[in-house]
This record gives sequence, C-alpha cells and structure tokens, in this order.
Amino acid sequence: MSDRACVIGPGRAGLSLGYALHQAGALESLVYCGRHPEPPAHPLFIEGTARYRFGLDRPEPGTTVVLLTVPDDALPEIAHALAVQGPAPGRCVALHCSGTLSGDVLAPLHERGYQVGSLHPLQSLAHPVSGAERLPGSWFSVSGEAEALAAARRLVGPLSGRPLEIPVTRRPLYHAAAAVASNYLPVLLATAARLMVHAGVAEEDAVPALIPLMRGTLENIDELGLARALTGPVARGDVETVCSHLRSLPDREAALYRVLGGEAVRVAEAQGLDAEAAAALRALFGAETGADRVG
Repeated sequence: MSDRACVIGPGRAGLSLGYALHQAGALESLVYCGRHPEPPAHPLFIEGTARYRFGLDRPEPGTTVVLLTVPDDALPEIAHALAVQGPAPGRCVALHCSGTLSGDVLAPLHERGYQVGSLHPLQSLAHPVSGAERLPGSWFSVSGEAEALAAARRLVGPLSGRPLEIPVTRRPLYHAAAAVASNYLPVLLATAARLMVHAGVAEEDAVPALIPLMRGTLENIDELGLARALTGPVARGDVETVCSHLRSLPDREAALYRVLGGEAVRVAEAQGLDAEAAAALRALFGAETGADRVG
C-alpha cells in the first residue's frame, strides 16, 4: 500500500522525511502545508513531486497519513488548529515527529477521528536534502494507537528502517540518549579543536584535522563494537599519559576530560582493563564506583 501523505511543517525534518519516502516509492502523493506564501526551494517542489498549500486546511479526501513535523512547543497549537478544520478524512492517521512527547499531545485530533501516534527518526537531519539521504537504514521510534502504529511501521519499511517502541514514560530518556549521541558530538569536536589551537595548530586546520579521526572511530565502533573501538591511554591503562594531559589542560577542559575519562574507564573494563590501572585512573578522574542507576 502506498500512502497519500500530508506533511505539516516544511522544515528540515519534514522535507527530509517526505523526500526520503518519495525516493523510496512509499508515497502515492505528497502535500505540504506551511506558514509562508511560497514553498521552500527544495527538489520536491522544483521537480513538481510535492504540492504546497499556504496555511492549514483539512487534509484532502483520501489522505492516509498526516505528519506533524513542527517543533515540540508548537505541537499543541497545531494539533488544535488542524482539529478545528474538521473531522479526519476517512481513517486517516496523524503522527507527530517529536522524540519526547507522547500521543496525548494529539488528543484534539483523536477526538476528530484521527488515529494518533508518533514517528521519530533517530537521525541527524541538519539539511533538508542530505537529511533524506541519511534516513534509509536508520532506526525510528514509533508509538500510538493500533492503526497509527501500523502506519508508522509501514512508512519505515521502504526506508529499510528499524522500529523502536519506547514506553511513554521513558521517551525523555530515549530523547536524551539521542541528544548525547548527536547534539553533543559537535560540542565534543569544538572542545577538541580548541585544544588543538592551544597546541599551536592553525584555527582553520583544527576541525578538518580531527574529522577523519572521529570518522575512523565511528567506523571502528560499527565494525568492532564499543569496547574494542576504544583506544588511547585509558584503554591501555597508561596513567602517566593521563597525568600529563591533566597537567596541560585548562580548568574547563580538564573538568570535561575527567568526566569523560571516568566513563572511558567503564568501557575499558569491558575490554579487560587491569583492575589496578582502572583504580588509579578512577582516582585521577575522581570517578565514582558502583553500578549505574537510571530512573
């Protein structure tokens, strides 16, 4: 079954998702609703693949799924505004794309006959074209009423996506994990680049010099697993090198280094780090011992 989709919010996420679904042959038709009179400059509109509607109207008859790809804080308002437009066309499904919120935010649409749920791509969608290229093979958090969940899984299928069902109460934890993995990676790179400049590397060379290293590490994780991909002084139990790092680092960077180093010890232990070296490293990092607790 090919879906007839209406996407509310032609931003990076909405355009990436719609473009990826179109390229995968998952859609019979695609309509976008936006708050600007003209559509954005995107291949979907330039090539005539998708139609654009200014403002928010009731989805056309035959629409099978509405995707609300707007910021979390705008979802209640948009859900209410769409509900005001009239009942669902047939057994239409409404899916929001928030990683944190439950389907409750779409209650006004449920009352108008929509089956409601969520579809959150676990992917970095920084650009509305390249984002579409990154979605195939990604994981997606899916949830909702039976028909909404079935629609979410149906959309993920042509993208070779893997569905994740996260309990409602733990969605903030899931989204925090996504934020750490994605949002904080540029922050980590910015910190490393700053240290490279302190070491005498030209500012324009710092980030380009580090990107192949980070890319290689990610590839090693994919090929070898987390523990075996960890290299460097913590993995070797090299206390003296860690001491030299801490003596050289500015206070702010040293504080971050200690926090990350403590976590690195945990990973290294899974690969067989000597207990004596682990204890010495923990003492340097000020890391706590004991089991992790969540919730």
